[in-house]
Amino acid sequence: MVKRRIAALIAVLVTGSLVTGIPEPRAEAAEPGGGATPSGSPSSAALGVDLDTVTIPELQDRMEGGSLTSSALTRAYLRRIEAIDPKINAVLRTDPTALRQAAASDARHRRGDTLGPLDGIPVLVKDNVETRGLLSTAGSLALAGSPPAKDATLVTRLRAAGAVILGKTNLSEWANFRSTKPTSGWSAVGGQTRNPYVLDRNPCGSSSGSAAALAASLAQVAIGTETDGSIVCPAGMNGVAGLKPSLGVVSGDGVVPISAEQDTAGPMARNVTDVALTLAALSGDGPRRATAPAGVDEAARTGGLRGKRIGLWRLPELGPEVDAVLTRTAAKLRAAGAQVVEVTPPYQKRLAELEFPALLSEFHRDIDAYLATRKGPRDLAGLIEFTRSHPAERTCFPGQELFEQALAAPPTTDPEYRAMRAELKDLSRRSIDETLAAHRLDAIAAPTNPPAWTTDCARGDNDVIPSSTPAAVAGYPSLSVPAGSVGELPVGVLLTAGNRQDAKLLSLGAAVEHRLGAWKAPRYLPTLGGGGGR
Repeated sequence: MVKRRIAALIAVLVTGSLVTGIPEPRAEAAEPGGGATPSGSPSSAALGVDLDTVTIPELQDRMEGGSLTSSALTRAYLRRIEAIDPKINAVLRTDPTALRQAAASDARHRRGDTLGPLDGIPVLVKDNVETRGLLSTAGSLALAGSPPAKDATLVTRLRAAGAVILGKTNLSEWANFRSTKPTSGWSAVGGQTRNPYVLDRNPCGSSSGSAAALAASLAQVAIGTETDGSIVCPAGMNGVAGLKPSLGVVSGDGVVPISAEQDTAGPMARNVTDVALTLAALSGDGPRRATAPAGVDEAARTGGLRGKRIGLWRLPELGPEVDAVLTRTAAKLRAAGAQVVEVTPPYQKRLAELEFPALLSEFHRDIDAYLATRKGPRDLAGLIEFTRSHPAERTCFPGQELFEQALAAPPTTDPEYRAMRAELKDLSRRSIDETLAAHRLDAIAAPTNPPAWTTDCARGDNDVIPSSTPAAVAGYPSLSVPAGSVGELPVGVLLTAGNRQDAKLLSLGAAVEHRLGAWKAPRYLPTLGGGGGR
């Protein structure tokens, strides 16, 4: 049965054995006056589920019992996109075959021959991930001539798991690696994505469309990509969960690159359970026919943090309001039985000095190799000329300084570059490993993001956020879960663990999510009173 397979799969993800599982997230009541969907948006009452809070296991339970079909679920999400996305501009295009994919899943459910927990589940994919038959542009007109001929490996795995590819999400053009003053969530192909909580605020980059679409409940899960912060920051700023997996857990084949040394795709969802189940499909670790006893009882849920040791990494540069969210988070974790100790991971200044120059060299190498596989500019020099000669590429911000710096950067065969990347790898891993070992920690917790700043093409982003860097450079996993809000604006807590500890991190993150209960639905406010903010 699908339900038993899901319980078994979660157990395997978390422990490597059929022992325990990830706690189900707790649905919280919206704050007074909050959580309303926009006027005229489709209600999920007729579907029999609340799309804001329903989880994949709950959906599969209903599909197995015959009270829900993938076709009905897919139609509901397509209607929400039609009704709500004009407010936030997160979805670039929907897949015209989505309902056919859903019908095929319904047939498998009727036969009792489902492919796993994602069978029939609608998924949105970031537009720098090649998707057969759909334009996959990285937000640039340079790649908008024709769709790729094949799927990225991760999309192949989603299809093999039975997922319904619902469409493509907007992103920061070239994953925010074009200008020194970019505006996150803007691309020449898609325009500006807006934060669903307050529409004149930024969604953070570069998986901005994926996160904003999830906050608005336009799909059950979405795929993002990250080089440094581009999954976890949008997740935090849009009040959802997002995992940057360990480097290599998810294939990068068919994904527009910045750096093979740091790039990874990863799952995003409104709860950690759905993130974990999606990771299983993306990584190829999801057995089709796993069986085990049913899931986790209330004692396991409430005891999920007891005895855990968590290092609290405060980042006062994000402001006193964010620090107050972190203080409240620590108090709730302690009340649940966790031991929380304050830490400061070492080597952060040196990492900040080295990372950008290394990425410039790697981007030149990797984007040249990628562009040679697509129709359009054949290399970085051609891409620079394309951007210079197409005014639509410069309607928000004109610069392409990072392209130009990358073109002039030392090659990756240069001894100085090699020494730089070796030092980066060593110091980033030591910054995490030494902190975990010195305090006997299960994870390090830090604020994921500041409150969302106002979107301003002339000014660009205001996003110096150091918490994502150690795991991003080291290739270790990091997971953002909702921690609270500064007024209307969500703030996440970023959990970082050791190399290939993705499953344990997801288990801990689910327990943290359950304890904090911080999720709330967006209200799509046009702006905040007083015009304040970053």
